[in-house]
Amino acid sequence: MSVIEYDVIVIGAGVAGLTAGTLLAGQGLNVALVTAGEPTACLSTGCVDVCSQNENPLQGIANLPDLHPFHLVSSETILQALTDFQQVMTDMNIPYTGTLEKNRQVISAIGTFKTTCLTPLTMESSPQSIDEKIQIVTFTGLKDFYPSYIISRLQNASFSTYDARVSTTMGIAAKFEDDAFLEAFISWLENLNISADKIAVPAVLGLESATAIMKRIASRLKRPVFEIPTIPPSMPGRRLFNALKDHFRSKGGVIYWGWPVVGVEKAGRLIEAVTAESRGRPNSLNARAFVLATGSFVGGGLHAERDTIVEPVFGLPVHVPSQREGWFDQDYFSANHGIGQAGIMVDTSFRAVGCPWDNIFVCGAILAHTEALKNGCGHGFAMTTGHAAARSCLEYLQ
Repeated sequence: MSVIEYDVIVIGAGVAGLTAGTLLAGQGLNVALVTAGEPTACLSTGCVDVCSQNENPLQGIANLPDLHPFHLVSSETILQALTDFQQVMTDMNIPYTGTLEKNRQVISAIGTFKTTCLTPLTMESSPQSIDEKIQIVTFTGLKDFYPSYIISRLQNASFSTYDARVSTTMGIAAKFEDDAFLEAFISWLENLNISADKIAVPAVLGLESATAIMKRIASRLKRPVFEIPTIPPSMPGRRLFNALKDHFRSKGGVIYWGWPVVGVEKAGRLIEAVTAESRGRPNSLNARAFVLATGSFVGGGLHAERDTIVEPVFGLPVHVPSQREGWFDQDYFSANHGIGQAGIMVDTSFRAVGCPWDNIFVCGAILAHTEALKNGCGHGFAMTTGHAAARSCLEYLQ
């Protein structure tokens, strides 16, 4: 078995884990990130939801139930985490727009409006009402986008279809990175003689160059152009993940991709190492501290068994909201499913309540009482708690 030494090991490669890992690596620590596979961030809209319960996200957070883990983070830390994020994304050429003082709307792939806080610059011109005059452009065979649903909800919208010769979001996005394809697309748009005030396209404007591509189209057409998130797989979500991942590596962080944690080594009140498998071979990853950011059920951070819920890496105590029959609302689409309250309870240092070890810090969607869907607490919550957990971990190590 190989043995590798680090200061901190972060388990989970989502927004929370990458935020925590980057902050710690930026302080000169030797940090490794261990992940079993792609995070759910790649499936997201790429928007940063902070709290959708109020027009002002901070006021929305203040009104959350007393046990919500957002209350463990000061407004100053929330602002710092989001400011740092926006600076990172600007540095990575994927700028985000918006402020913590006011939520905004973005239109979805089926024409509904989603409340969020920060958006990629490519979504800045998304309509804020159903009255705006919009020309939607879709692509032949694209199955993750529904322009007919959108125009049924927007009073002044119409759509046209372009044949990109490929029909997947990833395939079309790759095409847009080719200058000849982009020029042919712009020429086709010019020949449409569009009279609408804005042009909307599904979120396929390139793999990494979406902002520059959007600006080029807008300049030629002399009107705002914006992306509409598709259903998963999501290019904005993938761009977000890739940027955070690359930034983490630029700070000296190491990523062990496809290394599921299968064991833990303990000594007294400390975790000394985790055992992770690569191609069937066990590897011991030793560290002075650990950050758990494995997400909730979708990310694999929590597992539901017959009558309980478990955290599979360290076996941390899990808050189970009720008996199994009370985990779900009768309405399938309800935001009030009790299962959303399940997770790890933490104290002000983001250590798990009832945990017998002193060097584990927990952040992100795995935290109890988050109810992310109900409260609109998404990537903003993940990066904020990742920031706070990393600060506590740094204080512990110092």
